[in-house]
Amino acid sequence: MPVKHYENFPVASLLLPARLRRPIEAIYRFARSADDLADEGEASDDVRLQALHDYRRHLDEIERGRRPAPELFADLARVIDEWRLPVALLRDLLDAFAQDVVQKRYADYAQLLDYCRRSANPVGRLLLHLVGRTGDDDLRRSDCICTALQLINFWQDVAIDWQKGRVYLPQTDLQRFHIDEAAIAAGTGGDAWSALLDFQIERTRRLMYAGAPLVFVLPGRLGWEIRLTVQGGLRILERIQRVRGDVFRQRPTLAAADWLTVVGRAFRMSLV
Repeated sequence: MPVKHYENFPVASLLLPARLRRPIEAIYRFARSADDLADEGEASDDVRLQALHDYRRHLDEIERGRRPAPELFADLARVIDEWRLPVALLRDLLDAFAQDVVQKRYADYAQLLDYCRRSANPVGRLLLHLVGRTGDDDLRRSDCICTALQLINFWQDVAIDWQKGRVYLPQTDLQRFHIDEAAIAAGTGGDAWSALLDFQIERTRRLMYAGAPLVFVLPGRLGWEIRLTVQGGLRILERIQRVRGDVFRQRPTLAAADWLTVVGRAFRMSLV
């Protein structure tokens, strides 16, 4: 599908079975547009929160069996009905986006993981509902992958988030590595900063590895889609590490050559 934002992963790509593209597109449009309400433009916090409240109201209507008028929600309602998706997972996303409006710092890693539980993990769980893979092990591995992807996005977007007044690096970690926010504002990097990013990269990589076995139980082409997603995330971590955590001068993203590497590694996963 056409995606206006850069993403570290393929969205409803041709790898997916055709029957899954429509529900995944509906979920992506809902999540992406709600996230933009919290992030984009010059609206006040009150306006952003009201817009997200309206999204919740439409979800309530869907849960009561009604079809909201906006096309985005009418499509979403059809997908929820057809695939019996839990509306609670969509509400979790809205809770996380609303949190972005009002909370700009995270005290520790546990607090950040709780945010990821609502901002990222519901997407993976919804995908598993689409393919009927909702066992405890599958959900746990999906959560690991989704949380890792969210953390990767934080580490590559430190400078961008700073411009929005946000710091997702846990405050306890900043203190541990003797880094204050003035260093983020200045974009100076240095040895301490590189050590901090190395620390975040390694535990994010461990999370991704913990979730990676999920690809072997997902059916057919979906398994390949998630192989690319996993390897794309790991490649971004490599790129951040290669520049010693200096995400200030240039945001690490995946170029065409990186995708060749990602595809090769995805094939090697299938040989394990």
